[in-house]
Amino acid sequence: MHSFFVSPPTSKTERSPVEIVIPDCCNIGIIFRVLLAVNVTVLAAILLRTGSLMAGLLEFVEASIVLELACLCSLLALCGLRKAIRTVPPRGQRIACAIVPAAVTALIVDFLASMDLFLNSFSNLTVVKGMLLAALMGLVLQHYFELRTRAFSPALSEARLQALQARIRPHFLFNSLNAVLSLIRSEPKRAEATLEDLADLFRVLLRDARSMTTLEDELRLCRQYLSIEKIRLGHRLQVKWERTDISDRVLRHAQIPSLLLQPLVENAVHYGVEPANQPSLIQIHVARSLDRIEISIVNPFHQDVESTGNQMALANIRERLALLYDVEAQLTTMVARGHFEVRVKFPYVKDAA
Repeated sequence: MHSFFVSPPTSKTERSPVEIVIPDCCNIGIIFRVLLAVNVTVLAAILLRTGSLMAGLLEFVEASIVLELACLCSLLALCGLRKAIRTVPPRGQRIACAIVPAAVTALIVDFLASMDLFLNSFSNLTVVKGMLLAALMGLVLQHYFELRTRAFSPALSEARLQALQARIRPHFLFNSLNAVLSLIRSEPKRAEATLEDLADLFRVLLRDARSMTTLEDELRLCRQYLSIEKIRLGHRLQVKWERTDISDRVLRHAQIPSLLLQPLVENAVHYGVEPANQPSLIQIHVARSLDRIEISIVNPFHQDVESTGNQMALANIRERLALLYDVEAQLTTMVARGHFEVRVKFPYVKDAA
């Protein structure tokens, strides 16, 4: 078996990746938060100005014609331009979050200014006022989402640290190296392959927890981890892989957070196979439904096994999914008929290639 994770050589002149501070305006959670924030802000401002609840609500309903149109068009524009904008320095990304809504709002206000309905309802709103308000809201919301991302960063660092500490556990290294030593004389090629798998596992663990990889590489890492544990657990570890409506091409191009699935597979081994004396089956099912990837991992459930570490790992992965995908990704668990199942759903996002 050959090493699949070969890091390219680095040099002092290699440019570091640009920090991404522009929010993903294609994300449903981002869209919902922006619409909610803008509408609540405008409603509060109108109520403070009018001083009357009924008059304020009526004016807000009329203003929502421009408000919702400007918000949705601005989000659509930022969504379409995000791939280009995210390549510019952070200051340019922040400026774009103000310029794009301002330009979109100016076009909408200028277009509606020629309509009688607009003149009668929004006589106080000019193109300049609309641009300034849109730019201000764009900057405020961009700053909010940037701070929110930074607030989640400790969770990502903690995820990387926990995963690294889990792999460097003395008993894991001890068991793995003992398994290799037992194979050196009888099966030297298998011993060499196991050492390569172990090296690959540590190499990936040293990556930034915020890095993305392909679904194919993440599944390969899971297979390498299982091959190491197979030597230790022998016939007790049984694995069944299944795929539904997902091609090799999708596996090669679908993006997934690095080290998202491997900790779940490890939990399945630790809590589902190790406590059992008889062969235990771990089922890993990968499927695609339209623009979503769904992965389920099922293992035997032992009620007498303490699962504190399992819950911590699941909570940690939920935090990573919330940061990277917001409400578009879910991690759910269930216990049924003597089995524990964890199910992960996330959007199908292709790699840059």
